[in-house]
Amino acid sequence: MSKFRAPDHYQQSSKYSLLPFKFIKLDEAADDDTYITVNYAGEYLLVTRKNIFDLVNFNLVPSDPLFIKFKSRHFLYDKASTVSQDLLALKLRTKYSRLSDFTGLHMFVVSLRCEHSCPYCQVSRQSEDREAYDMTEEIADKSLDLVFKSPNRNIKIEFQGGEPLLNFEIIKYIVEKALQINDSEKRNLAFVIATNLALLSDEHLEFCSKYNIQISTSLDGPADLHNANRPRPGGDSYERAVKGIEMARSKLGHYQVSALMTTTERSLSRAKDIIDEYLKQDFNGIFLRPLSPYGFAIKTKNYDKYSTKQWMQFYAEGLDYIIELNKKGVPFREYYASTILSKIFTSNDPGYVDLMSPSGNGIAAIVYNYNGDVFASDESRMLAEMGINKFKLGNVLSNSYKEIFLSDNLLDPLEQSFALSCPMCTDCAFESYCGSDPVFHYAIDSDYIGHKSFSNFCFKNMEIFRILIKKLHKDDFTYRLLRSWGMPHA
Repeated sequence: MSKFRAPDHYQQSSKYSLLPFKFIKLDEAADDDTYITVNYAGEYLLVTRKNIFDLVNFNLVPSDPLFIKFKSRHFLYDKASTVSQDLLALKLRTKYSRLSDFTGLHMFVVSLRCEHSCPYCQVSRQSEDREAYDMTEEIADKSLDLVFKSPNRNIKIEFQGGEPLLNFEIIKYIVEKALQINDSEKRNLAFVIATNLALLSDEHLEFCSKYNIQISTSLDGPADLHNANRPRPGGDSYERAVKGIEMARSKLGHYQVSALMTTTERSLSRAKDIIDEYLKQDFNGIFLRPLSPYGFAIKTKNYDKYSTKQWMQFYAEGLDYIIELNKKGVPFREYYASTILSKIFTSNDPGYVDLMSPSGNGIAAIVYNYNGDVFASDESRMLAEMGINKFKLGNVLSNSYKEIFLSDNLLDPLEQSFALSCPMCTDCAFESYCGSDPVFHYAIDSDYIGHKSFSNFCFKNMEIFRILIKKLHKDDFTYRLLRSWGMPHA
């Protein structure tokens, strides 16, 4: 018996050639035969197992509707036109074009002090009277020197803590100094203060109004849930947050204020209540976020109080409710879904750090700690507070821009966790929509890559990808709604 097939078998490939793609069953638990095929640019088709076999065995003909679909989505090309190769390459270049901009988000941790005592806090906060944990003008100056060495034309400076308003004088100093430097730099400069709003005053708002500073705050849900999640002296965290939101909007403008929630064990049964609270406070969307394995979330064992599978049930319930609200004429969106959908429907990477490959650590965002230490991400800083300095890049007082951004603590995790060359990621059909999170995996597995079969990062994202793609094919209304979430300026 011949070891090889007859020559005419191989000549079939002259009909068309394949472009790179990956595939996976859309629902592993379902009895149906639906697979998702995805090319390197993130364009996808839902097909059957037989369709994939017909494609790779060159059984399709140009008159076949499936041939036309595969060709239009750049899964194949033929002699009639090789434009698919050029278009695929163009979309792939567009997808990675953000990398050349380099770091746009610069986070200044101006104080570790905080008057809240949130048990899930990712930061090792300090009490209000410990001013040794405040950023100084010297460290602020050195940090600003690094900010303006970034080639990015769009620079956002975000003030974090602790509670940054406890060191408001350094915020004022940094804003005014940054604007002074920018007189010659001519960057597109923006500022954000991430605050719990409990200490917000007219003085703060006057300054924010003068310099067009945005406010980002925390809102975990209705009063009982928010106050339980975010305790402070007086037990009035919710009341102060809501009052602060109203004050900030009246002075700065409605859309200058945004809010984030964090899911605790108490939140799991209250997805609708939390979303209703955001509607009550007149927000047009919500970011449904799980806990992260850092800081007090680990020390108080809050991170282990629910599983990723439980959180996925919470997320799915919340997403379903949001879609139903839209069907009733209430415009509202879920922002994590919007980020993913923009990667599905466009070639423009939205630049969300957790969904970037290579990782957005250092490339998209950088953190200047109160003591001058520089970290690849906010999560890296939190990991350092737990005694793990694998992502510390240097210190503004002793290291140059070149030394910091060529640090092995930045380059090694970026290289090792690049999804296209990562074990299991390289074969995953969802790789185009996903990212890499070396900090998360190091926190869990003491390894930049982690074991993908057991990774909660992978499980969470793959489940959300599947949920969204299923919903895109559920009905016309849901398709149009989700597509609008993923399109620019929608």
